[in-house]
Amino acid sequence: MADKDNADFNTTQQAPNLRSNLADMLTAQIESGDLKPGQRLPTEQAIMTATGVSRTIVREALAALRAKGLITTRQGLGAFVSNDPTPRSFSIIPNDLQSIDEVLRVLELRMGVEYEAAGLAALRRTQEDIERMQDRLDALDKALEEGGYGAQEDYAFHRSILVATHNSYYGRLFDTFGNIMVPRQWARLDKMTSAERKRHAARMRREHHAIFAAIRDRDELAARRAIRSHLSKSAARFEELRDATA
Repeated sequence: MADKDNADFNTTQQAPNLRSNLADMLTAQIESGDLKPGQRLPTEQAIMTATGVSRTIVREALAALRAKGLITTRQGLGAFVSNDPTPRSFSIIPNDLQSIDEVLRVLELRMGVEYEAAGLAALRRTQEDIERMQDRLDALDKALEEGGYGAQEDYAFHRSILVATHNSYYGRLFDTFGNIMVPRQWARLDKMTSAERKRHAARMRREHHAIFAAIRDRDELAARRAIRSHLSKSAARFEELRDATA
């Protein structure tokens, strides 16, 4: 593991509950995408050296991650991040979103979650969070500029906001949506003229940049307003589409 990750490990040494702290730190790295699916974790000895904790603590922390389905172990090779490291007891699947009314219900739920998350992210975000959000925002801009839907990039940006709350439950809840939170079949970009697509891309960029700027500037109220405005406008566009196709 890189030195940067070892630096994160070093914060574990002073924790009152070493196993829980180590497990939470690894979980956060997996959920943020810093540790990617299929990536090999450091050896037990490397983690012990970096943190100063005992082998027993390391093994207990890894066992906790295995129980959650976040990592798998391979005989003689070590521990790896699971290919699908997100355990789900509740999920939203494409078949749930076959009508615009269902999409609107999901947006309503997202608004309740992300409104609070944006405010917390503005208060708690670190420089690393800002860099991650900027990276996700750049990817979304590129997808929109190339005329794509940007669904996966949109999802990744919004998820980076939840990661910035430093409350892992937000990220876990958001994972129930996956990147189908706004189904591609309802985006209707193929029905737009070239000018309409450009206006759509410009609007999307403007709304997402406003959210990012507020969180970057630690403006809690502006972050909440920006995310509510963005999701409310999305809902309004779907309502217009529903009425037009009724």
